[in-house]
Amino acid sequence: MYLYGASGHAKVIMDILLANHIPVEGLIDDNPEINELMGYPVSHEWRGIFPLIISIGSNRIRKQISDRLDVEFGTAIHPSAVVSPFATVLEGTVVMQGAIIQSDAHIGRHCIINTGASVDHECEVGDFVHISPHATLCGNVHVGDGSWIAAGSVILPGVTIGRWSVIGAGSVVAKDIPDGVLAVGNRCEVLKKIV
Repeated sequence: MYLYGASGHAKVIMDILLANHIPVEGLIDDNPEINELMGYPVSHEWRGIFPLIISIGSNRIRKQISDRLDVEFGTAIHPSAVVSPFATVLEGTVVMQGAIIQSDAHIGRHCIINTGASVDHECEVGDFVHISPHATLCGNVHVGDGSWIAAGSVILPGVTIGRWSVIGAGSVVAKDIPDGVLAVGNRCEVLKKIV
């Protein structure tokens, strides 16, 4: 597996790949000052290599890179994660240590389901979403493309989070959140438009 991006997020994906006995074939990064990560050399030119995971934490940058690459993308799921055989996890997505994805959940392309996150039954998670450490999506939650659910947030059953929105850390979301906003708190309220 090749990784595009050589920083902290790549380190965790490398751990996941190694835990699954999948060799890290190489790393690519656009920053010419990064030449090595955890003993692996870093290239600065993408040469059509695959399978590839975009190992960058920013939802927008993952989308920009995936839009310009025509390549086979891989997935990485840590062996300590619990993923229902009735769940769907699409290409480019990474599922970190201790995460749980329950029955009939659908996880889109190039998502991050981070350490200890919980995605319950019948959740729909769009493309380029980040569910941060220890965030909880209760049953039948819908998260639109590009949204970020920050650490420790709880999204109550049946709630919809719009596209490209941010839910602040530790929030409790009891009602739908529109597209392109920052929302925080317990009970979560929209603070401002961000898109």
